Amino acid sequence: MKKEEVPQDIGNLSEKNMKELVYATDEKGNYTTALSTGWEPKTIALSNSIEVINERIAIAKKQVKNNEVSPICYFMELHKMDISILSSYVGMWQWRVKRHFKPKVFTGLSDKILQKYAETFAISIAELRNFKTD
Repeated sequence: MKKEEVPQDIGNLSEKNMKELVYATDEKGNYTTALSTGWEPKTIALSNSIEVINERIAIAKKQVKNNEVSPICYFMELHKMDISILSSYVGMWQWRVKRHFKPKVFTGLSDKILQKYAETFAISIAELRNFKTD
């Protein structure tokens, strides 16, 4: 797209007086950078993604409250991770992380293992162990 055609739609960035750096072509056809306040299709896509993420967080919170999963599952969703990302951060196999989602298994985890999760989520072991869904 040409530099003068860079979208300046109202979006998430324009509400915060921010601009996004994008690539465009100048009058000679060379690539250059330009600033954009937003592009409506991108804003819609981002809003939809955020809604999906918030729904997943709410579902995980409800599952913790109903004792269906451990708080590890909730914090994983809250930090926008999946099992493969979380397992790489804590240095454990994915099957072990999945196993730690079980409330009964979670209550038996050692402080050493909980510390890995707590550091990953930037919380204390106590916050992880005593997570309340109120």
